[in-house]
Amino acid sequence: MAAVARPPIGKQSISSFWTQMYPPKPTFTRESIPDLSGKVYIVTGANSGVGKETAQLLYSKNAKVYVAARSETKANDAIAAIREAWPGSTGSLVFLHLDLADLASVRTAAQRFQTQEKRLHALINNAAVQALNDTKGETKTAQGHEMHMGVNVLGPFLFTRLLTPVLKDTASQSETKKGDVRVVWVSSMGTETIGEKSRGLSSDYVNYWPLMSPLERYGLSKAGNWLHGVEYARRHAADGIMSVPVNPGHLASELYREAGFVFRSALKAMALYPPVYGAYVELYGALSLDLTMKDSGSWVVPWGRQYPIREDLLEATRPEEKGGNGNAAKFWDWSEEQVKDFL
Repeated sequence: MAAVARPPIGKQSISSFWTQMYPPKPTFTRESIPDLSGKVYIVTGANSGVGKETAQLLYSKNAKVYVAARSETKANDAIAAIREAWPGSTGSLVFLHLDLADLASVRTAAQRFQTQEKRLHALINNAAVQALNDTKGETKTAQGHEMHMGVNVLGPFLFTRLLTPVLKDTASQSETKKGDVRVVWVSSMGTETIGEKSRGLSSDYVNYWPLMSPLERYGLSKAGNWLHGVEYARRHAADGIMSVPVNPGHLASELYREAGFVFRSALKAMALYPPVYGAYVELYGALSLDLTMKDSGSWVVPWGRQYPIREDLLEATRPEEKGGNGNAAKFWDWSEEQVKDFL
């Protein structure tokens, strides 16, 4: 199928760009996290970068953390390093094989987790790929999806759908307060800088993505995470599960490992923050008492603050009968169609 013209991009305000690129100092840090003994968490992509920092902070507070990653060797190296850093922790770290580029692996990972655990207090969808060297989009997932769409959007979507029963069960337990069980969707400022006007991301992507650079494809995939985050909030409000889409910030992480020297040099000229700052954002979404169920679906920005999303994108969160375009629900339904054979 020939590529078609991409939809127009909405305009992010200068103030929004500035506050997310150059945010105030973190106020939610390790000291803000309570003892997590008896709590169970999954962090995807926890073998390196922000995911590893997130897993380490949880473990340092005595949580049981599933390190969900594709490489068992890298995950075990990360687990060993975290244990060495926090020898006094009474928590535990468990490797969970997860390849987001293969929906069969995603289903197996969710099934394996649910044979081992009856509770899940937060799922942190941290893992992502940025295939900057794949300029023509020739690398596909096992199911034939463009890599950014498959790994960053559909993989986490399926994983979350399959784990929702255990999240609901955990939220329904008498000792669990409403909103304590959460799903964190790690998006990025790409949602606002490159997202489709009034929609964020739509199923039209399958036709226009060949016109996009790898960096643009990455940014658009992050808009997909935001859409899933706000729609999950709507669909599961009655279940007491909080859904939190976050921008973890502009970080010096391994996400850019495939970038060329010129691109990496340009990044270094801008503000790059330590990966642990991104972990603060993710854990603000997963743990902060500042957030209640009324905040489910709200946009969280560096380093743990609610902030208004680009205004035109709010149209996607509202159904047509309420003056919106309903794209969040439409994109959710399209995503379900893509993964239906694995549900």
